[in-house]
Amino acid sequence: MELTSKFFTACEVQEHVTCIAGLGGVNCYLVEGTERAVLIDGLAGAGSLKAFVRELTELPVTLLNTHGHVDHIGADFEYGEAYIHPADIGLLYEHADLEMRYGYARGGIGKVSEGFTLRRDDMVAPCAIKTLPLADGQRFDLGGRVLETICVPGHTRGTVVFLDRAARTLYSGDACNINTLLYGEESASIEEYRESLVNLKCYQSVFDQMYGGHGPGPESPVLVDEAIELCDEIMAGTDEAIPATGFKGEPCWYAKAKDERFCRLDGKRANIAYAKDRIWKRDVQASM
Repeated sequence: MELTSKFFTACEVQEHVTCIAGLGGVNCYLVEGTERAVLIDGLAGAGSLKAFVRELTELPVTLLNTHGHVDHIGADFEYGEAYIHPADIGLLYEHADLEMRYGYARGGIGKVSEGFTLRRDDMVAPCAIKTLPLADGQRFDLGGRVLETICVPGHTRGTVVFLDRAARTLYSGDACNINTLLYGEESASIEEYRESLVNLKCYQSVFDQMYGGHGPGPESPVLVDEAIELCDEIMAGTDEAIPATGFKGEPCWYAKAKDERFCRLDGKRANIAYAKDRIWKRDVQASM
């Protein structure tokens, strides 16, 4: 089923799986079983995602957060409760700020509706919500479809992904993509991120595609191998270390040269932006 509004566009990417794109170039996923559905991530909160989802399914919907960043938690304040890893609860409330989410969503105007002017009162207002804990191995039985939680600390300390073994699909959020950001204070070290990726690689034989929080379509599981390679190069000091500037104006470095669309110039896909004082576990722990 395809459905479009001034805030969202929805397209079925698998049977009973709908990708919903919102302002700011962010994706979330409605995954349906026979008894209930889950919404994986909640975009930035521009427009009522809850109302839009209700047009797509009559099943009861549970909201799952892959992590607590501004562009993924907007619908939390509509649903009133959401599953999130405990390590990211503080981040969720920090990024609940309406001005922060409004600024992010405005940056993507035109990706859903040309000529549309986003107003502040289009944004979902922040509120206290009931946070339900996510843990490694936690399962969600939707009826005929089961999602399994895998913790992948890196992009944030509470980052998780969701595995559908039967469909051989991984819903990867921002855990591993062509522009994985690890320079924020909420991020783990490169050393810790590599450990997470090695653990994720243990599941690599049971998924064929990775649906992430950004981008036009699924990525290959090879992305995990490429990201591990980058971690090794960063820790060895042999990466290209391309200087860049983070979202808050902080200095960061890209492991590999890229173009303006974040495509690596050497033809591979994975890339990591990192801070030079967050490479080693001991350095990050000392700063906490």
